[in-house]
Amino acid sequence: MSPAVRRNAFLLCGGLICNSGMFQVSAALSSLTLVAVTGISGILGLGPAIFLAASGTAVGPAGRLMDRYGRMPVIRSAFLTGALGCAVVSGGCRWTSPVLVSLGLALVGASGGIIQLSRAASAEMFPPDRRARGMSFVLFGAVSGAIWGPVVFGPLFGDRAAVAHELAWPWLVGIPFMLVGLAISMFVRPDPQEIARTYKEELDDTAPPAPLRELIRRPGVPAALLAAVASFAVMASVMNLAGYVAVGRGHRQGDVFTMISLHIVGMYGLVLVVGDLIDRFGRRRALVGGLLLMAVSNAALTWLTGVGGMSLALLGLGLGWNFSFVAATTELVAHSTPSERGRLVGFSDLVSSYVAAGLALLGGVVYSASGATALAIAAAAIAAGPALLLAGRSRVVAGAALSSAD
Repeated sequence: MSPAVRRNAFLLCGGLICNSGMFQVSAALSSLTLVAVTGISGILGLGPAIFLAASGTAVGPAGRLMDRYGRMPVIRSAFLTGALGCAVVSGGCRWTSPVLVSLGLALVGASGGIIQLSRAASAEMFPPDRRARGMSFVLFGAVSGAIWGPVVFGPLFGDRAAVAHELAWPWLVGIPFMLVGLAISMFVRPDPQEIARTYKEELDDTAPPAPLRELIRRPGVPAALLAAVASFAVMASVMNLAGYVAVGRGHRQGDVFTMISLHIVGMYGLVLVVGDLIDRFGRRRALVGGLLLMAVSNAALTWLTGVGGMSLALLGLGLGWNFSFVAATTELVAHSTPSERGRLVGFSDLVSSYVAAGLALLGGVVYSASGATALAIAAAAIAAGPALLLAGRSRVVAGAALSSAD
C-alpha cells in the first residue's frame, strides 16, 4: 500500500466516523421527529422515507459529478449539506414546522447518501484483488457510531420526551460532526479516482464511458444490483422504524440508542474480517449468506421484544447487511472503469434508497395496522426472496459449467 493510499484511507475513514454521528441521530429520531411535530402517528414511516428518498435522489447526480470532477469535491459539499440539514430539522422542531422538518430530513438524507459513496472511493484506491479489504478498512470507521450512542447521545438525550421542542437539541449535535468531517476531507489528495487510474489491472478507461443501460447488463452486475438493493432497503427501513417500535413496546428513548448502537456494531464492527472473507471465499456466497442472515434476524424480532433481544436481532441484521452490501459494491466496482464507477454505484444507491423509502412507508402502515410481528415477517420475506433467487441462479450456472466441461 503506497503512502498516499494509506493516508487517504485513514482520512476517508475519519470522514465516515464523523458521518456516523449524524447517522446515529437520524436513525434513532427520524421516525419520531415528524410524528412529534405533526401529532399524526400514522405517518411514522414518512420521516425515514423522506430521508431515504432524498438520499436516492442525490446519489445519482452525485455519482455522475464524481466521474467528471473527482470524488472529493462532491463529498466535501455533502458534509456542508449535512450540517445545514441538521440545523433545519432542529429549527423545525423548535417552531413545530412540518415543512422545515421535512426539508431538513431531505438535506440530511442527501448528505448521508453522498458521503457513503466514500466506500467506492476507498475501494478503487486498492489493487483490484484487494478492494473488498480496502472498502472494509474505511467502512470500519463507521463503527464509531456504536460509541456515540451509549456514550454521548443516550445519556444526553435519553430522558427527553418524544415531543417536538425536546427533539431540537439532539439534531443540533449533528452539526459539529459534519463540520469536522468537512475539515478532514480537505486533506484527501490525490483524488481516489486518480489513484485508481494508475493500476494496469483496471478495465480499459481510454474509451468513452458506457451508458448506464449497458453497464447494468454486464455479467455480474444484475446480481450485485439485486443484492445491493434488497440488503440496503430492508436494513434501512427496519432500522429507521426500530426506534418507534421500541418505544411502542414500552422502552425508553435512551434504549433506542443502545439498540441502534448494536446494529451499527453489526454493520461495521467486523467489516475488516468480512472484507477478507469476501475476497477469500467469493462475492456470490457473501451476497446470498448475508441476505439469509438478514431474513433470520428480521424474523427474530417477532419474539425478541426486550431491549437485549431487539439489540441482538438488529446486530444480526447489520452483520447480514455487512456481508451482502460490501460484496455487492465490490462487484460493481470490479465491473466498471474509473470513469464509469461513480455512475454505476450511484445508480445502485439511488434505487436502493428509493426502495428503502417505499418499504419504510409501507412498513409504517403495516405496523400501524397489524403490529410488529407482521412488520418483522414481511421484512424477513423480502430479504429471503432475493437470497433464494441468487442461490438458485448460482446452482444453474455451476451446473452449466460442469456440463460444458464434460
